[in-house]
Amino acid sequence: MVAETKTAPRLRQQYEDVVVPKLREEFSLKNPNEMPRLSKVLVNSGVGRFLENQKLKPEIRDTVIDTLTTITGQKPIMVMAKRSVANFKVREGAPSAFVVTLRSDRMWHFVDRLMNLAMPRIKDFRGVKDTAFDQAGNYSLGLTEQAVWPEINMARVSFTHGMNINICFEQSSPEMSRFILRELGMPFARKDD
Repeated sequence: MVAETKTAPRLRQQYEDVVVPKLREEFSLKNPNEMPRLSKVLVNSGVGRFLENQKLKPEIRDTVIDTLTTITGQKPIMVMAKRSVANFKVREGAPSAFVVTLRSDRMWHFVDRLMNLAMPRIKDFRGVKDTAFDQAGNYSLGLTEQAVWPEINMARVSFTHGMNINICFEQSSPEMSRFILRELGMPFARKDD
């Protein structure tokens, strides 16, 4: 489990001291209230494909919960399917995912560990796409297995699973969010790769 720290997150200090002045200059933002800011990070792992007779095996459920709790420091909530979809063999009310919402200091620590610890451990890593932004400036990326997190002991894990990570911004656009993440050190892939 992630230890609680009393120090201010390093990445938030960098955002306030370095990135905000560059944002003001780059995008001509005068009012502090129009500054885009990181609001939350959502980490989710879909488990719908692991269902057997609309029930989730306890070892799969426990592995996903333990993984998300270990890397985020918060216990995930289970999301149930809202409607039945015959093509995916999912019925309404069946477990479909586990989700953690991170805010404040935990969010900043998680993004820092994602960029500086987890991503460099991805095999044949050449950077993440810089095109995965929605219209509001939120960034989404996926990890194919939990082994990239140094906190996860793969000897104690019964199966591998991936996760989706959504970095959500307030008052932003794709251009501003890309600028913020690049300045914070997000390893975007170069165009010539």
